[in-house]
Amino acid sequence: MQNVSLLAMAGLFALQSATDAAGQDSKRPVIHLPKHEARLAYAVQTVSVRADCFPERLRAILSHIAAKTGRRPIVTSGLRPHPRRHGSLHGKCLAADIRVPGLSERTIIAAARTAPGIGGIGSYCNGIIHVDVGPQRRWVDC
Repeated sequence: MQNVSLLAMAGLFALQSATDAAGQDSKRPVIHLPKHEARLAYAVQTVSVRADCFPERLRAILSHIAAKTGRRPIVTSGLRPHPRRHGSLHGKCLAADIRVPGLSERTIIAAARTAPGIGGIGSYCNGIIHVDVGPQRRWVDC
């Protein structure tokens, strides 16, 4: 029985070696992540932050900011079922408030401005930056 196991292991090793050698000549395959994996481009500040409803456009903006800055944005606020301001895009899960640790507000805003599909960009005195997929507009609320 031990010989059969050793023979099977040797066969698997030979098959793997042959497959690896043949694969070295071809290009590395492109890996497409499922939609839910796009969330890896950002993190949520706490488990109570609701970001699972973000549309693809908003996730793409957050991914763009991550790619431009080399750091993952931290979402401090996403969906607010009962927003304080009437008409807030947070109520429709179309906006995110973010921080990017170690980066200035200016750097984060510059990256957000170049994101395809960006709508509103706002900054607040506490260092939080708002991004959304609504109409294009800019504001500073200090």
